Amino acid sequence: MGKIIAVCRSAKTGERKTDIRRGMLRTDHGLEGDAHARNWHRQVSLLARESIRKMQEKGLAVGPGDFAENITTEGIDLAALPVGTRLRLGEEAVVEITQIGKTCHSKCNIYRQAGDCVMPREGVFAAVKTGGAIKKGDTVEVIGIENG
Repeated sequence: MGKIIAVCRSAKTGERKTDIRRGMLRTDHGLEGDAHARNWHRQVSLLARESIRKMQEKGLAVGPGDFAENITTEGIDLAALPVGTRLRLGEEAVVEITQIGKTCHSKCNIYRQAGDCVMPREGVFAAVKTGGAIKKGDTVEVIGIENG
């Protein structure tokens, strides 16, 4: 079991996100107030604090939200979970992993500074199956695999 370290959003796509500490996930939509929220397969993004630490070890001053992730976690290997994995976030929200990593068509500022970026390999994207409030400190629990 893991936990939520940060809940982040931005008003525009392509921007680093700001930690708002708590938020509301809406079913089939995403995090309220976030530019990426809409009815598609990448409603929310998650990245592990352990992945962020890899970039810090390369000398970058980065933290939660700097990779444009909505939810920063700790204590769970997100990139090792298969597509279809369902996670309970907090008391009631449930998300289903729909994609692991993404193609980075234009290298971001982080890549240009360090020659690498973890989000394309270790970030995961999910659809919100059951909405609910989430906040820093909430648990992240694997509850099953859809079609598995």
